[in-house]
Amino acid sequence: MTDLDLKRTVLDLPDCDIVYYPNFFQAKKALILFEKLRKEVPWQQDHITLFGKTHPQPRLTALFGNNGKSYSYSNITMNPHGFTPDLLHIKTAIEKETQANFTTCLLNLYRDGRDSNGWHADDEKELGQNPIIASVSLGAPRFFHLRHKHDRSLKYKMRLEHGSLLVMSGKTQHFWQHQIPKTSKKIGERINLTFRVIV
Repeated sequence: MTDLDLKRTVLDLPDCDIVYYPNFFQAKKALILFEKLRKEVPWQQDHITLFGKTHPQPRLTALFGNNGKSYSYSNITMNPHGFTPDLLHIKTAIEKETQANFTTCLLNLYRDGRDSNGWHADDEKELGQNPIIASVSLGAPRFFHLRHKHDRSLKYKMRLEHGSLLVMSGKTQHFWQHQIPKTSKKIGERINLTFRVIV
């Protein structure tokens, strides 16, 4: 399932609790999961409205859950599909490591470098006071940017590798924003699974 001796890095940043596992799933296993999810997930493209203009969201998404609760962000409301065996497999592995019980998984498919996710914090009301977000990356690596909400001199950039897990918890969402920026480099597809608890 996962490496027996998991390497982990705790980010040395103030006002947050972020842990990175570069090889949470071994490369071969991660590739199998990527290919199955790419083919079997009912991907959709919603429209978002920013600054009075509506345009297609620059990535494809899907929502899965076990409590029937919808999830809303950026004026988009998504209703969950039931967890598949593959998603339950991933969910169980993450829950064993984090000691959390996740209800929901928001999946993002970045088709190329033009697909992105702008600056935001996962601080929606339905995620609770101090949400835990567990993010699995499958496919092409992408850079992940962090910036402090109140001190813009505090920034951090890291490369999210194929098979990696990034866990954000505690007060992270109160003080930090994150993004997956666009890139002009020619890169392959990436699937990102963000497990969360909807209360």
